Amino acid sequence: MFAVIKTGGKQYKVAENDVIIVEKLVAEAGSTVALDKVLMLGEAGQAPKIASADLDKATVFAEVLEQGRGEKIIIFKKKRRQNYRRKAGHRQDQTVLRITGISATGTKPKAAAPKKAAAPKKEAVADDAAKAETKKAAPKKAAAKTEDKPKAAAKPKAKAAAKDKATKE
Repeated sequence: MFAVIKTGGKQYKVAENDVIIVEKLVAEAGSTVALDKVLMLGEAGQAPKIASADLDKATVFAEVLEQGRGEKIIIFKKKRRQNYRRKAGHRQDQTVLRITGISATGTKPKAAAPKKAAAPKKEAVADDAAKAETKKAAPKKAAAKTEDKPKAAAKPKAKAAAKDKATKE
């Protein structure tokens, strides 16, 4: 099933699990948004529904993945032979959405089964501890190397001093 929705002055053709970037919506990351301005509903092999009576209750549900900003757009104005140049930039606020469901009746889709998040957290803590141990071990190796270098550097100087003494005598 697909739908054509309107948000932020633009129209988007969406299907379930699509990820779209729209103009900024007031919602936090992880929250669910209902987009009720549905312009068309359709299914494969059937005629699309475009009558207002069919679309009054239709709603598209989406999960907010992130709030961000678009790429910078440079605005450059120039009037030749007038020494007039103006440069400005603009970054548009954007919201990234993942479409979770399309409903012709306006009912929310069933929630997905909860994911097991406790086990990965324990593994992540163990990985962080292992990384911390390796980071602590690294400076000790570097300290050992620095001790070796002065001893090696001292021997040639002593030999050179002995040769100088021998040549002076």
